[in-house]
Amino acid sequence: MKRSEYYSAAYRNLGLLHLLNFEYQKRMAHSAPFNLTSKKLIFPVRARPKTSDIFVFYQILVFDEYRCLSELRSPSLIVDLGANVGYSSAYFLSRFKHCSVVAVEPDPANFAALQGNLAPYGDRVTAIQAAVWPRVERLDLDRAGSGEEWGVRVKPSADGAVETVTIPDILKRSGQERISLLKIDIEGAEIDLFKSGTEDWLDRVDNIVIELHGHDAEEAFFEKIDRSRFAISRCDELTVCLTSDA
Repeated sequence: MKRSEYYSAAYRNLGLLHLLNFEYQKRMAHSAPFNLTSKKLIFPVRARPKTSDIFVFYQILVFDEYRCLSELRSPSLIVDLGANVGYSSAYFLSRFKHCSVVAVEPDPANFAALQGNLAPYGDRVTAIQAAVWPRVERLDLDRAGSGEEWGVRVKPSADGAVETVTIPDILKRSGQERISLLKIDIEGAEIDLFKSGTEDWLDRVDNIVIELHGHDAEEAFFEKIDRSRFAISRCDELTVCLTSDA
């Protein structure tokens, strides 16, 4: 991307003062978490130094990754699977003023940052430290290393430290009958999620935005999706499935 294109997008999506703050924070040698702001967020979010947090902010706020949801009207329940440090959840909570969000993230450090970033939204948020999975099972984290906190994967392990949560259980905890928007960015675990266990919840999902990681993920996802029910499109790395009455 040309510098002119970057600044045009950043100015449009962040606003001038927030863009100036972002450029200042990028250039600082931080030793502690720092605030990032955007006109698309009600409250600032915190970013940890020497992590992938700032790159996640780039994706979601600078380049407006979820602009593909412009047609969505007044969602009630948004479920954020792979919520990382909470930027996507904060974006949804700010954009859709009357929604509630269930944010699911397995990594303890990411989850702690998520809790801080979403605390200002009060009881509109339910945060769950777990990995979404088609069944109750113990998992282990597979971390890529420092600076790759946005790419945490999970893998089955009999003595794993990571708890799992199923989508029916998420719905039960929410107290709602349907998921207005299901956002999925779970680094390949969508293969397991859609290969089994979708029959008792997929019909209760109105709209989906998902990042599919590779051919196997695409195959597993599209095998289960009822194409007649969704208008399916692509937006950068995302696959977007919207119902006609979104």
